[in-house]
Amino acid sequence: MELFDRQKDAVGQGERTLLVYVELPATRHIHGVDEFIELAKSSGLSVLQSLKVSLNNANAKYFIGSGKVEEIATLVKELKLNLVVFSSELSPSQERNLERRLKCQVIDRTGLILDIFSLRARSFEGKLQVELAQLKHLSTRLVRGWTHLERQKGGIGLRGPGEMQLETDKRLIAIRIKNITKRLEKVHKQRDLGRKLRVKNELPMIALAGYTNAGKSTLFNTLTHSQVFADKQLFATLDATIRRVILPASGEAVIADTVGFIQDLPHDLVVAFKSTLEETRQANVLLHVVDAADEYRWEKIEQVQNIIADIGAQKVPSILVMNKIDCLENFKPRIDKDKDGRIFRVWISAHSGAGVDLLYQALAEQLSGMMIHAKIQLDVTSSYIRSEIHNIGYIYNEKVDDFGAWVLEIHVTRYYLSRLLGLKGVTLLWEKNPQ
Repeated sequence: MELFDRQKDAVGQGERTLLVYVELPATRHIHGVDEFIELAKSSGLSVLQSLKVSLNNANAKYFIGSGKVEEIATLVKELKLNLVVFSSELSPSQERNLERRLKCQVIDRTGLILDIFSLRARSFEGKLQVELAQLKHLSTRLVRGWTHLERQKGGIGLRGPGEMQLETDKRLIAIRIKNITKRLEKVHKQRDLGRKLRVKNELPMIALAGYTNAGKSTLFNTLTHSQVFADKQLFATLDATIRRVILPASGEAVIADTVGFIQDLPHDLVVAFKSTLEETRQANVLLHVVDAADEYRWEKIEQVQNIIADIGAQKVPSILVMNKIDCLENFKPRIDKDKDGRIFRVWISAHSGAGVDLLYQALAEQLSGMMIHAKIQLDVTSSYIRSEIHNIGYIYNEKVDDFGAWVLEIHVTRYYLSRLLGLKGVTLLWEKNPQ
């Protein structure tokens, strides 16, 4: 039988592709067909056709039944396809068996997501993280018995059986994984230094999390007045972005935009992006961004909460941000409170800005434990600082004393107070923690 040698081909944009969505009893009630098609489009593949297969049990050899394999083989030949993507995770032997029969490259959902991540990574750290995940995934695929792995080295100095190509590939991958891990450790140490400095200074940290394409980057841009890349596609943002921002009624804080989550996020990616996801675990407040117009939003909320628990961030105080209300009919911004009267959900549109003032209110409530009540004095040369504090909007009382100095009673974070006291002409009269 002629073997397909996947060394000759690689997944790339424009590949003539067939999507095979496999529905098992455990996933029969979970929305996934549209998401699977969107994943393929996000990878730049040219999807010529999609096929849905319902199974009660997975086939050990092909994952799907032999009859369906024959049907797919006919489609591959008729449509001149060079890639078939399965929605379920395939074992290395199943991928290889399918490639032998179909005579084209076969990848599963994990391989597809890894390919999208490789397209999206822009920063040095992001590219290293993706390569690490890809190599770990590839190392499990080297048992497939690719055709070129049957060759052995020989010649002078290499008499005898020599080293099989399979063993060489495994050794080279192991060396590369070790080198990438060392380089990432250096990057992670720099990230940890910044994180420890923020903790030491009691600078509030807000992390954005949520299902991919929920609008996290759009909200990030709205809150920070930045222009990070935001697009209506899966995993538009891959590299973690951190910005300092002045929040009304809360003062200075740090906001982190992280990679979007997805149903059954590959384990290798979770491990590779551990440092990036650490921003979520170390946050003071977690903004769980949800596409309010998505009919499967509640299922996706549960998926994200499961991943948040997996990375150890389930104890971080969170606010559910129901985004994209501009896509709903006759829906206005609002806040929802729990039985104790605390805000736990905010309905907004990050695109139009509707309801963002309510989100600021929710953040101020969540960060209240990091706030301090203080009275400061600004001499006549530093009165310009008063306008900055006014813009933030947490001055309780203000007056001008007999010497022309401003006396302000303010409610700020301890970090912001220390920053104000570092400015020339600012004097602390008293401070106390709010009751």
